[in-house]
Amino acid sequence: MTTTAPWHATILTLYPEMFPGPLGVSLSGDALCRGTWALDTRQIREHGIGRHRSVDDSPAGGGAGMVLRCDVLGPAIDAAAPAGDPRPRLLMSPRGKPLTQSKVRALSAGPGAVIVCGRFEGVDERVIAGRSLEEVSIGDYVLSGGEIAALVLIDACVRLLPGVMGKLASGDDESFEAGRLEYPHYTRPREWEGRAIPDVLNGGNHGAVAKWREAEALRITRERRPDLLANDE
Repeated sequence: MTTTAPWHATILTLYPEMFPGPLGVSLSGDALCRGTWALDTRQIREHGIGRHRSVDDSPAGGGAGMVLRCDVLGPAIDAAAPAGDPRPRLLMSPRGKPLTQSKVRALSAGPGAVIVCGRFEGVDERVIAGRSLEEVSIGDYVLSGGEIAALVLIDACVRLLPGVMGKLASGDDESFEAGRLEYPHYTRPREWEGRAIPDVLNGGNHGAVAKWREAEALRITRERRPDLLANDE
């Protein structure tokens, strides 16, 4: 690692021009400019085979699509994260473990991450095992590549870094932090199109507000994500 930033993300991709993308604006962009975190991209094709820098080949055993070669991706990972680099090595993959808020918090508390963005039909299984890649999924759907998933993961981590959000407490009551979805929010005007702010939020009773928010969070979670309440049963 060549940066002194506390949190450092290295992206291995065939499309480095996709970064920083949305990470270069708003909270994450401001933090990037201040040096709160660092981002660098590595072009996998630099380690391609032959005159045309080939990075993929047809799948062993036949089948549709192409597969990223282990003798290309392996050296690319070695160059980006040499021995002794303490950062976890992640592969954005639809078959990976689902990304959760607790996982995001654990990653944001560490030194950063080395993130491999897959393409084509997949990645040769041998490089996943040989380079100890942890497969991570952002949802039960398939994208064209891992770049968008990497942007999601990094954004989720960076916003939790010290000094990125205006108030550290602003993340405490968010969805998934306590096994619940977030309660509803309101602001001025007091009434809009015949819909009024609930009276409890205008009464100045902080205890009553807290109870209302807890009850609403539970109601919304029960309606939309009952699976999150399974551990309470």
